Parts: sequence; C-alpha cells; structure tokens
Amino acid sequence: MDETPEDITERSSLTAHELRVVLSRLRGRLQEVTGAHDLTPAQTSVLGRLAGGAASAGDLAAVERVRPQSMAATLAALDRHGLLRRDPDPGDDRRQLISLSEAGGALVQGQAQARADWLAGEIQERWTRAERGTVREALALLDRLTPA
Repeated sequence: MDETPEDITERSSLTAHELRVVLSRLRGRLQEVTGAHDLTPAQTSVLGRLAGGAASAGDLAAVERVRPQSMAATLAALDRHGLLRRDPDPGDDRRQLISLSEAGGALVQGQAQARADWLAGEIQERWTRAERGTVREALALLDRLTPA
C-alpha cells in the first residue's frame, strides 16, 4: 500500500509529538534523580552553562534568552547557595566574570554522575540486549536531527 504525502505528514507529526512527550518526561525524571537541591530549572540551566566556562551576566542572559534583570535574580539566588564565583573581567574593569565555585562545580559534577548512573541502571535493568540495540539505532537516527 502506497503512502500519500498527507499520510506521511500525519504520521511524522504524530511521531514528533510522541518524541517530545517522551523526551519531556525523561528530562523531568532526570531532574528528579538529581534532587535539584531546591534549584529552579533556570538556575540549573545557568549552572550547566557555567560548567562550560566563565561568562558575564549579560552573556548568560543572552544565551538563556532572558532579560538582564531576570538573570540578575537567578544569579543572586545561586550566590545565596554559594555556587558562584565572581571575578573582574580582565578585558573590561566594569564587568564581572561569573564561574562556578568549588561547591557549584561539585554540585554540577555530582548531578551529572547521578543522572548517568540512574539512566545506565534503568537501561540495563528494563531493556533486553535487543531493545538496547534498537535504541542505539534510534539514537543514530535522532542524532541526524542535530547539527554536528
């Protein structure tokens, strides 16, 4: 039976919807696993960005697509938890570079390890060898949706 373009579009739309639902649920479960230490998703996102290196508050606001005032509030909350370090920007005395404190780095690393351990354990426990192979094949297909 030949598929019409309308059938393909409908099926692709349904698959896209189901994929978003599953990924959203998985993301939520991974956040539960880390016990996010009463951090908001915005705070957790900023910590993840800072794991890649220091940035100014303005740069963080731009990449997080929030207003500078919102970023200032997020950073203030992370400061209260002792998760940030602020240093003068060597290229501009008016700016500060924000990075993870030792506690912030340990938190990010611990959360990443907890997520990795939980996910690996669930994959091993819940899926057969053949199912794990199917998921690896699906991941290769999904990887083609993202830029290299």
